[in-house]
Amino acid sequence: MKKLLRYFLIISLPFWTFKAQAQFESFKDSVVQLYGVVMTADSLRALPAVSVVVKGTGRGTITNNQGVFSIVVLKGDKVEFTSIGFKPKTAEIPRNIEGNQYSMIQLMITDTVYLPATIIKARPTREQFERDFVNTPVPDDQIEIARQNNDETKRRILARTLPSDGKEATNFNLKQGAQKLYYTGQTPPMNIFNPVAWADFVKAWKRGDFKSK
Repeated sequence: MKKLLRYFLIISLPFWTFKAQAQFESFKDSVVQLYGVVMTADSLRALPAVSVVVKGTGRGTITNNQGVFSIVVLKGDKVEFTSIGFKPKTAEIPRNIEGNQYSMIQLMITDTVYLPATIIKARPTREQFERDFVNTPVPDDQIEIARQNNDETKRRILARTLPSDGKEATNFNLKQGAQKLYYTGQTPPMNIFNPVAWADFVKAWKRGDFKSK
């Protein structure tokens, strides 16, 4: 039985090898490198960040700032192009392509969206307009936010409340370990007799660092 099985394997091995090679060659011929550019249909303007997805595969890419994209597909695949503000488009890769490269230009049509009508009405009186205009809160711009973040009082509050990151926590532990090793076998100094520590304490007391928030 073993000899018969071995004889069958020896005879059928070239057949399976030839079949696998033929399947690989067929798959290799069906693979296509797709290049293209996505543009607007009305002004031929390049569209960046357009989603290019091969349907049914979950594979995709996006166009660059010049609207150019590149992706590997198979002959007969359907490629879907989607972008906010434009109607989705689907393109099918031809099956009779000669070679393994294919280029295309995909035009996108603007998707018109009609919003509900908005009616703008004036204030009934000038006094009401002035009151609402003065009391309307105006959000801070980037410059004002940066100025507030650079305020010394706010930076002290943030330094006490924000948690330490990994680098700060590691440096703190390493300094503590080094200090313990430095005073091994002797009594470490006490800051109660340190005039510099007392000066820092008085400054912090005057600033109000110990007041309850």
